[in-house]
Amino acid sequence: MNYDLIVVGMGPSAVFLAYELIQLNNYKNILLIDQGKPVQERFCPIEKIGKCAKCKPHCNITCGFSGAGAFSDGKLNSYHLSSGNKDGSFYLGGNGAEYFRKYFNEQEIYDLLVYTDSVYLKFGADEKLYGLEYRDKIKKIQDKACKEGLNLISYPIRHLGTEKAHVLYEKLENYLKEHKINMLFETEVIDLIINDGIVSGVKLHNIKENTYYDLMSSKVVLAVGRKGASWLSNMCKKYNITTKIGSIDIGIRYELPNKVMSKINKYMYEGKFIGTPYPYGDKVRTFCQNPGGFVSSEVYDNSLTLVNGHSYKNKKSANTNLAILVSHNFTYPFDKPIEYGENVAQNLNRLGGNSIMVQRLGDIYRGKRTWPNDLKNNSVKPTLKSAIPGDLTYGLGYRTMTDILQFIRNVDKVVEGFADPDNLLYGPEIKFYSNEIVLDKNLQTNIEGLYSIGDGGGLTTGLMMASCSGIVMARILTKNMKCT
Repeated sequence: MNYDLIVVGMGPSAVFLAYELIQLNNYKNILLIDQGKPVQERFCPIEKIGKCAKCKPHCNITCGFSGAGAFSDGKLNSYHLSSGNKDGSFYLGGNGAEYFRKYFNEQEIYDLLVYTDSVYLKFGADEKLYGLEYRDKIKKIQDKACKEGLNLISYPIRHLGTEKAHVLYEKLENYLKEHKINMLFETEVIDLIINDGIVSGVKLHNIKENTYYDLMSSKVVLAVGRKGASWLSNMCKKYNITTKIGSIDIGIRYELPNKVMSKINKYMYEGKFIGTPYPYGDKVRTFCQNPGGFVSSEVYDNSLTLVNGHSYKNKKSANTNLAILVSHNFTYPFDKPIEYGENVAQNLNRLGGNSIMVQRLGDIYRGKRTWPNDLKNNSVKPTLKSAIPGDLTYGLGYRTMTDILQFIRNVDKVVEGFADPDNLLYGPEIKFYSNEIVLDKNLQTNIEGLYSIGDGGGLTTGLMMASCSGIVMARILTKNMKCT
């Protein structure tokens, strides 16, 4: 079969690409493909059985319609409403800032963010914005952080909640179905069809029927998300798709009492601390803060189990969890950041018996592993009950751990109790968006007809910017093609 457009992946970037094509009346012969299931069929068994079941053939949290977005805590960053930079521009997060600021002016980016936000509101996002009401109090914390060599980024956040995100994306899926968008689920794209620098289709494996076949199109959009970063890296090597070595974020999920983070939670919902701690000066940051949230696990390619965090709208814990990530920037001749991250994850998975490992901060300071009795008597109770107590320092790496521990000490000078010995570290948390594909203004690779959007190809990081990239892609394609 021939399609005017094939989209590999069904994460937020792909979903918003399809949505915008509908608005532009340019969607009659496009196809979205994902190895996972529809939203209504995606369930994580961990809440019922108390541990990660390593769902086969693919993890229900990371695969399927809306990708990991349906099971995330669902934070939408309203960058355009931030207090702004010194030059008068607003803060724009993630890797996508470079692309958007290169090809769009400030007003165009502002309008794009407003439009993307309006779509989320249309499908049920909470109208409340965190971070607007307490700007004076936020400024005081920012000033205090600055004195400690930390930058505290502030912009309003719209919180969906894990369960609400699931409902919202199901509405979006139904909307695409109503408009006859073609969607193939439980189907793997095992290869691209590229000849003489031109893409002409994809090679597929239907998981349920165990059949293999080709589908043809002169335009293919790669929207694989972080889950598909390793696959994408292999495709780039095989077909000489131009990339540049990006950084890979390796770190831990940190869990501490709500009362410690009470001001940040109330004023901002999510505080993004960024620092360059002594002695290495590596960039270290907090990410994905979940007030009253729950630590979770998810499975990636090669059965790698990684830690993450969720926050529900109605169900709350006594703890806040957040990621502490260290950016690793490798230089020539090393050019395999994804493989490096996979090795870190594999080692920690082995040490934890193929489960997430947890360790008390105080035990790390004392140079000992954490034992089950240590957790039993700990004031901070782990929300990921299946996590195995152990010693993260065996597998995380000296430089990474040194960065994390010094960063925790620095933040403690701003948020008292951040370095309490009873706080918990879970590992590994790794963000696989280090394979940055080189794109032109039209989001096209050096392969004719092959495009890339979203997190997997290193263009964006997070729901809002990934969704924005899908909208931009739809508008670019509509200028250059009309679906039959």
